[in-house]
Order: sequence, then structure tokens, then C-alpha cells
Amino acid sequence: MAIVRPFRALRPPVSRAAEVAAVPYDVVNTDEARALAAGNQFSFLHVSRPEIDLPPGTDIYSDEVYEKAKQNFDTLIDKCPMLVEDEPSFYVYRLRMGNHEQTGLVVCCSVDEYDNDIIRKHERTRRDKEDDRTRHMITIRAQTGPVFCTYRGKKEIDNLIAKVKESQPLYDFVAPDKIAHTMWTVPQPETKTIVEAFTSVPLIYIADGHHRAASASRARATLAQQNSVHSGSEEYNFFQCVLFPADQLQILAYNRIVKELNGLSPDAFINAVRERFDITDNGSPTPNKGEFSMYIGGRWYGLKPHQEVKSDKPIDQLDVSVLQEQLFSPVLGIQDQRTDKRIDFVGGIRGTDELKHLVNSGKAAAAFSLYPTTVAELMAIADASEIMPPKSTWFEPKLRDGLLSHMI
Repeated sequence: MAIVRPFRALRPPVSRAAEVAAVPYDVVNTDEARALAAGNQFSFLHVSRPEIDLPPGTDIYSDEVYEKAKQNFDTLIDKCPMLVEDEPSFYVYRLRMGNHEQTGLVVCCSVDEYDNDIIRKHERTRRDKEDDRTRHMITIRAQTGPVFCTYRGKKEIDNLIAKVKESQPLYDFVAPDKIAHTMWTVPQPETKTIVEAFTSVPLIYIADGHHRAASASRARATLAQQNSVHSGSEEYNFFQCVLFPADQLQILAYNRIVKELNGLSPDAFINAVRERFDITDNGSPTPNKGEFSMYIGGRWYGLKPHQEVKSDKPIDQLDVSVLQEQLFSPVLGIQDQRTDKRIDFVGGIRGTDELKHLVNSGKAAAAFSLYPTTVAELMAIADASEIMPPKSTWFEPKLRDGLLSHMI
């Protein structure tokens, strides 16, 4: 049973929503965040990436960074000014990117359900990133960015959301990246109906935001230990999520480049690949499921593995796993994509032209275009308690930070 709970959101006034809303903290580095926030005192990047307001070279995990986050958050609340809802509410959040549209519910989910795997994971988290967001949450006493989740859709919930979307939106703006963000407040009479509707949803799946969720769990543990009258109903026992029906999500490919060919010349490398794959000259840059596209020497090649995957494990059937086991490991000697510096990853949002550019410019020796991982594959892997290979999914469009914050 999925527990969802309304919350009293801290949010910007309508007139400031587009200025406050910012890309997720973990999709930009410090320099990119500083450039995006330049000239905009209300950008939420001042809270989520506060090092942008400190001298260049500041250690992003230093005490002064978290102190600056608290200072900037307090200033934003005062100067924007940010508002706190009178009553706990749910929200409907629609994103439009070109012809693609997806609509989810903004709720608070249970940390207990995360800890007990009712909210399922598919990604391994890094301790340093957990440490960062845990400390950020505890310092400012808020969860400032939602976890991007999915579930197997229910007609009853779809109908509730459609009804809310007939009303006047709370926010409606187009971000600089041309993605349209529209949000509605769910009327109070519908709140109980939504809570009851989700009792028939057995599982929730994290799509993007594993570090935020893990950090919410760790923050809860710390705050509960500090609270002598901890009851389990405090706000820190819940964390902000946006729940999208699985059939609405869009996953783009997460492509690969390699910086060298393990000592092989381009021709020798292609011959080595030919021993394991059927190779088609003048291939398409975008492959079919179970196949791959390779760019090297100024042209695209189509690759189809000689061997079929014999394992029934969902993880082994992923295209990213097949490419690793049948090409990267045996031909290039890349055993661990997480740590090997010879491989890098290119999000599908940048397109296959970016792969060509990286190879043609000499920044990569070869590039590989993959078919996107599916939501069904993600769920199957999470249900099997397996961990996806690194950089297996690229979700677009992405949520914006700062529109709603959950005070803990």
C-alpha cells in the first residue's frame, strides 16, 4: 500500500515562480549553476548550489557552504517573499517538452516505505552525495527538491488528475530550456479521495532522485534521534515526491563514448568487434532494441550481437549490460564503467550529433548510441532488487526545484 500525504508547501508567489524555479542541483556543476543564476537573486540555485555565492574554488562540502545555504534560504523566504500554504495540500504538476506531456501528483511519501522497499530503487547511491544532501536538509530544515517517482497507473487516479486540470492553474510558465511547467493545487475535498486511491497502489518506484530519497531517510534518522518525543508523525518522516503514471514517462538513451581503443588501431578495433557482432556499414545513428550504433572514422556502423542473452535476469537483458559484456569488457578491457576513466556518458537529450562531434574533434575515439531503457525494464530490475549499470536512464523533461519545498 502506498502512503501519500499532503503537506503545507513553502512556495513562491505566482509573479516570482519562473524566477525561483531552477534546474535540479545535480544536473549542473558549480560554474554552470553560477551562470544560470547570474543576475537573478531569486533563483533557487542560490539555495541548492550555495557555493555559487562564495569565492571560486570553495570546497563544496565545507561548513561555509551549508551556512550559506541557510542564509540564502532565509533571504529568499524574506525577500521574494515565499508563502506557506494555510492547509496541507496535494498538487498536480504537468511538464510539456515539445510534443511530449506528462502529469504527476506532488505528494509526501513515507520514509518508512522507502526503508521497507515499498518505494523501490534501481540505483546505487554514493556516500559523499548522500552526506551532502543530508546535511543540506538538516541545515535548512527543508526538502527543496522532489524525488521523481513512478507507479503503475490507475484509472481512478487519472480521472482525479484530469478533473483538477480543468481548473485555473497555480503556476504556468515556460522555462528558458523551452519546457512548460504548469501546476494546480488539488481542492481540499479531493485530498482524502487521493489518499484512499493510493491505498490500491502496491508499489512506488524511484525514477530519478535516489540520492535525495536516501538523504531524506538519513535526515529522518538524525532528527528522530534528536527528538525526545519522536512519534513518527513529524514532517521529517515524509519526503516530497512527484508521482507519474508509468505510461507517461519518457526515457532517453544514455549513450557512451570511449577515449581510446585499448591499443588497437581503428581498423583492428572494428575487426575485433566484427568477431562478436554483425556489422552494417552506413548504419543509422539510432538503433533498434537489442542493437547498437557505433560511430568511428567518420561513419556510423550498425551492430547486432552474435550471441543472444541466455540469462533470465532482467539486469543481464538490458542493452547497456549486453554492450558491456560483449564489447566493452572483452574488446576494450573496460571492466567497471563506474571507475574506468576511459569511458564517459552522454545524455540522450544532447542527441547523436554530439557523439559525432566528440569523435570528430578527437575528444573520443569511438561513440556508441543505444536504444533507451524502458520503464518496464526499470520496474523489473527494481522488483528483482537489482542495481542498474551506471548511467542507464536519462529522464526528460526534468522537474524544477524551488516551486514547492517541504519544511521538516
